[in-house]
Amino acid sequence: MHEDISRPTLLIVDDISENIDVLIGLLENDYKIKAALNGKRALKITAGKNKPDLILLDIMMPDMDGYEVCRRLKECPDTKNIPVIFVTAKGDVIDESKGFDAGCVDYITKPLSPTLVKARVKTHLALYNQSRILEEKVRERTRELVHTQDVTILGLAVLTEYRDNETGGHIIRTQNYVRILAELLAKHPRFRKFLDEEMVDLLFKSSPLHDIGKVGVPDSILFKTGSLTDEEFKIMKRHPIYGGDALSKSEQAFGSMDSTTFLRVGKEIAYTHHEKWDGTGYPYGLKGEDIPLSGRLMALADVYDALISKRVYKPPFSHAKAMEIITVGDGRVMPDHFDPDILEIFREYHDEFRQIALQYADHEEERKLLSGSHR
Repeated sequence: MHEDISRPTLLIVDDISENIDVLIGLLENDYKIKAALNGKRALKITAGKNKPDLILLDIMMPDMDGYEVCRRLKECPDTKNIPVIFVTAKGDVIDESKGFDAGCVDYITKPLSPTLVKARVKTHLALYNQSRILEEKVRERTRELVHTQDVTILGLAVLTEYRDNETGGHIIRTQNYVRILAELLAKHPRFRKFLDEEMVDLLFKSSPLHDIGKVGVPDSILFKTGSLTDEEFKIMKRHPIYGGDALSKSEQAFGSMDSTTFLRVGKEIAYTHHEKWDGTGYPYGLKGEDIPLSGRLMALADVYDALISKRVYKPPFSHAKAMEIITVGDGRVMPDHFDPDILEIFREYHDEFRQIALQYADHEEERKLLSGSHR
């Protein structure tokens, strides 16, 4: 005969086996039963794969009382939501506030009333089941929102590629540069509080939006093979504003005020990825930490990729040459343009950048240079 896996599982914890037998007699027809004679055994059972759906827990036990068992259950992410009902003798002096603070959902007093025990167990199992259904709906909704977010970002990034078709793998490469930098900086005391796992993921996902403002730049300027005139460059330098403004309007339309949303992070990157640490960047001439960290990360990623990539106006540089320009300078690009800590991470882990560039290279010429420039 197969076990009915649809029946909820109860864990009964009591240091007196006769008390366990009484509860088993009341409940075994409707539920699967597990039992433990002490708190340590109860915690071991709940740490296993098949966790109980509800726990009936004696308070007065030697070594580890019910309050401590309950506290430990609530401290563990895998067991914190399991409802715990304290079972206590009528003559015991109990502290109900202590029990509820520990995380219990109810009390049952001995001697046990069969009707009351069954009713309390049934009620709290129903509440727990509804809670799990609601949590799953929230998780599903979150998955849908994340998918929608990812599709939106991809669509906007593809739109940028259509307008600037020489970028090719630029979006994928810079995404990965930003992630590498963010993951490494997350260990740095200056950035640790900001760069949690969620923010690193947002930076990775939002970075493709950095050049979306190029859709507002005329073709005659965007696709020009020669040097831009001063007036043309002035127009080109407005693309961060075009992109940031577009994302800002989208953010307002969605009513998003959360500082960790992809639109807000994308907007920061779009506005500030051409700002420079020494204040000589554009469009606002921001300096130092006035530049959002997202923009500072993107700035180095963008410059490195521009250097190692083939463009209509320049050949690709080797990784070694790009390293030299960024860390020593060439007049147009200088070390002072970058956050010193970000630059130091780049110096130390520059080959990670080379590997990403090599993996997603657009042209054979770039691939050969990257393959031959390791040092």
